[in-house]
Amino acid sequence: MKFIRIFTPSPRTARLRIATGTLLWLILLTGFNLSSRAETPIFNGTNLDGWEGDSKFWRVENGAIIGETTADNPTPNNTFLIWKQGEVDDFELKLRYRIPSDWANAGIQFRSEDLGDHVVRGYQADIATEDWITGIIYEERGRGIVARRGQRVEIGDGQNSVRVLEEFGESAALGERIHSKDWNEYHIVAKGNRIVQHLNGHRMAEVTDRGERDARLSGILALQLHSGPPMRIEVKDVRLKRLPLEDGRRKVVMVAGSRSHGYGAHEHNAGTRLFKRLLDEGMPSITSTIYHNGWPKDPTAFDNANAILIYSNGGGGHPVLPHLEQVDALMKRGVGLLCFHYAVEVPKGDPGEHFLNWIGGYFETHWSVNPHWTLQETRIAPDHPITRGVRPYEINDEWYYHMRFRENMDGVTAILSATPPESTLERPDGPHSNNPHVRAKKGQPQHLLWAGERADGGRGFGFTGGHYHWNWGHPGQRTLALNAIVWAAGAEVPTDGVPSRRLTLEDLEANQDYSPPDNFDRERIRRQLDEWQSGEAATR
Repeated sequence: MKFIRIFTPSPRTARLRIATGTLLWLILLTGFNLSSRAETPIFNGTNLDGWEGDSKFWRVENGAIIGETTADNPTPNNTFLIWKQGEVDDFELKLRYRIPSDWANAGIQFRSEDLGDHVVRGYQADIATEDWITGIIYEERGRGIVARRGQRVEIGDGQNSVRVLEEFGESAALGERIHSKDWNEYHIVAKGNRIVQHLNGHRMAEVTDRGERDARLSGILALQLHSGPPMRIEVKDVRLKRLPLEDGRRKVVMVAGSRSHGYGAHEHNAGTRLFKRLLDEGMPSITSTIYHNGWPKDPTAFDNANAILIYSNGGGGHPVLPHLEQVDALMKRGVGLLCFHYAVEVPKGDPGEHFLNWIGGYFETHWSVNPHWTLQETRIAPDHPITRGVRPYEINDEWYYHMRFRENMDGVTAILSATPPESTLERPDGPHSNNPHVRAKKGQPQHLLWAGERADGGRGFGFTGGHYHWNWGHPGQRTLALNAIVWAAGAEVPTDGVPSRRLTLEDLEANQDYSPPDNFDRERIRRQLDEWQSGEAATR
């Protein structure tokens, strides 16, 4: 279909071009292969639960979010109301807005970055009373205007990188489709590096972002109030639908439990942040997002997930227990599941049966045990993708063992096994400490990491270590974890394992839940990191 730019279109031509744009939008939707999952409301219509902004400017009235500045209450800088329940990657967003004031400049931020103090940087669908602005694509604190109304463009890094590919409609004609002081519906689709904005059923602007430095594939949602004269904007019916990722990208949702054991142990927050950073650096085809302090409040959290990692406390307080039915539906869809350390323990019965199906095994009280010990006679599965780039190694951790596995290890591969020393059997019997079943297996190898495959094609993984946060500084331990995440998401693990840089103590101390104790021996940890690094290098 060829487009000819007409500088002074007749009303009939303008209407025809707008209709053609609508047809092309339908074609784009088909090309995007949008998910059939339903749109999910992310504003409850009653209060700002799940949103965060300066209460001087944001409130809820009559089922709508109100953003307002006055002569007596101006904002000296652009200020934002941020959706705090999660980030977005590939998505559709729909909302309704109106501007009852005589002047306003506002916008919808997406795939953006929270800079703190209600300040945001990133893509913006613009809203304003000025005739030419509403519908354009802007980059707040970035490249500025990247697509004007009626344009399909490509952009690269930095200012002045816009290349107009097509002018599919006249800005003025498209502007006539916007209702002044009445409700309008914005529809934003972001799929890979393509962004398309639609207003009241008409395509307004489209961008393909080819920037290697400045393009963003994920980030936060927010609403903007611009500095300037008094204004008021009203927003309601905010609905989000997540879309499957394209171009071979896979998505991992990480659920980090609340703080637990003290500095350097059960560091769910610091651990997941570390994994995300290393995957961002070493596996750009993996998109990961983290939900902190337990189960996500975001109702769309898992809608386009390829794998879920749970690193949290377990047992009777396991975050998955109230959500077994929800997770089972995800597993039947083929989503992978990884459980690290305490998160491999759930109560016997229905939760345990689910874990046998989902990941192939679990920690069962009065059957499994949780001693601290150093790996001995370590065996690593030689031909599994999770063990690529890893040699047998020794490390002290709280290695749970004598796990409850599927009968005959059906569909379960032992990734790392070792023989526990007799000292691990010295504790008295208890739900976690010792039992006759474990003593009967004295001197036998135990499976500490395992991979489970399901009939539906989904993958599961259990990692019983991970008590000590410092142990992620060991190249072997770290590579096994990263390889497993990539494998569970259905992606290809690199031949030599997921690459990751050498970690420093500063890397490992970042984002911890507790302050270090006065007697924390940093030099001991640094020496251990040096020893691990040189030892691992010698085995490659």
